[in-house]
Amino acid sequence: MIYTPVTKKAMRVMFEAHKDAWDKSGVPYVFHPFHVAEQMDDEVSTAVALLHDVVEDTDITLNDLREMGFSEEICTALSYLTHREGVPYMDYVRHIRENPVAVKVKLADLAHNSDLTRFDSMTDFDYRRNEKYRAAIALLRGEEADK
Repeated sequence: MIYTPVTKKAMRVMFEAHKDAWDKSGVPYVFHPFHVAEQMDDEVSTAVALLHDVVEDTDITLNDLREMGFSEEICTALSYLTHREGVPYMDYVRHIRENPVAVKVKLADLAHNSDLTRFDSMTDFDYRRNEKYRAAIALLRGEEADK
């Protein structure tokens, strides 16, 4: 983890935003963005990783994050990572490819989301979701042609 004033602020915002949430594997949700952030190697991507689900999953907006002092570079990457309602998942993933920081964070996010060892048991829905994540990883890596 990279500890700077910016990443520590992102860590505090992330924790406050997700402190009462639990992930699909039954553990406190805050461990997911923390794990994704641990895969990053610079301040911007670490902050983005910590905050990557805040706008999508909480009442915090991109403007709120700007008002908190997060840079436009961070907020722009977060805007790419926020899956908006009504947008097909693979269209959302294709859009992410336009921002290198968003790609870097999304690949780490998808890798963690695809780690089946996190789950005590799996349903057919879980396996289908995992296949969707694998297709998204391939698309972000340029291993699959656009459809």
